[in-house]
Amino acid sequence: MTICGRGATMSRMPKKVVMVGHCGPDSSYLRLAVSRAVRDVSIVAADDESSLNKAIAGGVDLVLMNRQLDWGFTTDEGVELIRQLKAEHPSLKLMMVSNYEEAQEAAVGAGALRGFGKRELSTPRVAEVLRAALE
Repeated sequence: MTICGRGATMSRMPKKVVMVGHCGPDSSYLRLAVSRAVRDVSIVAADDESSLNKAIAGGVDLVLMNRQLDWGFTTDEGVELIRQLKAEHPSLKLMMVSNYEEAQEAAVGAGALRGFGKRELSTPRVAEVLRAALE
């Protein structure tokens, strides 16, 4: 809680994280990792461009992008979607979720923050990366 002026108080708004293109089991593990790392977080899934655009329009603190996208997007590559989103929303924070180093490098090259792999979800490093991105 933040104190504002003469005794007035204002509660902090929860951070909003959008997960893009993650399957059911991965979404569950990713939700758990994010909620353990960050207090007061709202996590939503966007599995198509319409739901992603709606989430971004409502305000987003971080987008967690899957390497491969199945349906509902104009591309099936997460890196390409990162590139498109950075062009449209330069201040948007995006992060790749992939075990492949080449995918991480490509995502950073497209404008994302360095992300993490699914195998790392329960590690302290992932919690640190998420907290840093949401500060």
